[in-house]
Amino acid sequence: MARGNQRDKAREKNLKEAAKKKNSNTLSGSEFQRKKEDDALKMREKQAKGEFV
Repeated sequence: MARGNQRDKAREKNLKEAAKKKNSNTLSGSEFQRKKEDDALKMREKQAKGEFV
Protein backbone atom coordinates (compact mmCIF):
# COMPACT_ATOMS: atom_id res chain seq x y z
CA MET A 1 0.00 0.00 0.00
CA ALA A 2 2.93 2.34 0.43
CA ARG A 3 3.28 2.61 -3.35
CA GLY A 4 -0.27 3.88 -3.72
CA ASN A 5 0.28 6.56 -1.10
CA GLN A 6 3.52 7.58 -2.78
CA ARG A 7 1.70 7.93 -6.11
CA ASP A 8 -1.01 10.06 -4.53
CA LYS A 9 1.54 12.36 -2.90
CA ALA A 10 3.43 12.76 -6.18
CA ARG A 11 0.19 13.51 -8.01
CA GLU A 12 -0.74 16.21 -5.47
CA LYS A 13 2.70 17.78 -5.76
CA ASN A 14 2.53 17.84 -9.56
CA LEU A 15 -0.94 19.40 -9.51
CA LYS A 16 0.29 22.19 -7.23
CA GLU A 17 3.25 22.91 -9.50
CA ALA A 18 1.02 22.92 -12.58
CA ALA A 19 -1.35 25.37 -10.90
CA LYS A 20 1.54 27.73 -10.15
CA LYS A 21 2.70 27.64 -13.76
CA LYS A 22 -0.84 28.14 -15.06
CA ASN A 23 -1.35 31.30 -12.99
CA SER A 24 2.00 32.87 -13.84
CA ASN A 25 0.50 35.38 -16.32
CA THR A 26 0.65 38.74 -14.51
CA LEU A 27 0.08 41.08 -17.46
CA SER A 28 -3.08 43.15 -17.58
CA GLY A 29 -5.13 43.32 -20.77
CA SER A 30 -3.53 46.51 -22.08
CA GLU A 31 -0.01 45.35 -21.17
CA PHE A 32 -0.62 42.03 -22.91
CA GLN A 33 -1.92 43.81 -26.04
CA ARG A 34 1.12 46.12 -26.11
CA LYS A 35 3.51 43.17 -25.72
CA LYS A 36 1.69 41.30 -28.48
CA GLU A 37 2.00 44.28 -30.84
CA ASP A 38 5.69 44.75 -29.99
CA ASP A 39 6.37 41.08 -30.66
CA ALA A 40 4.53 41.27 -33.97
CA LEU A 41 6.57 44.32 -34.99
CA LYS A 42 9.82 42.53 -34.14
CA MET A 43 8.77 39.50 -36.19
CA ARG A 44 7.88 41.68 -39.19
CA GLU A 45 11.30 43.38 -38.98
CA LYS A 46 12.99 39.99 -38.71
CA GLN A 47 11.10 38.67 -41.74
CA ALA A 48 11.87 41.78 -43.78
CA LYS A 49 15.54 41.46 -42.90
CA GLY A 50 15.50 37.83 -44.03
CA GLU A 51 14.07 38.69 -47.43
CA PHE A 52 16.97 40.98 -48.34
CA VAL A 53 19.73 38.65 -47.23
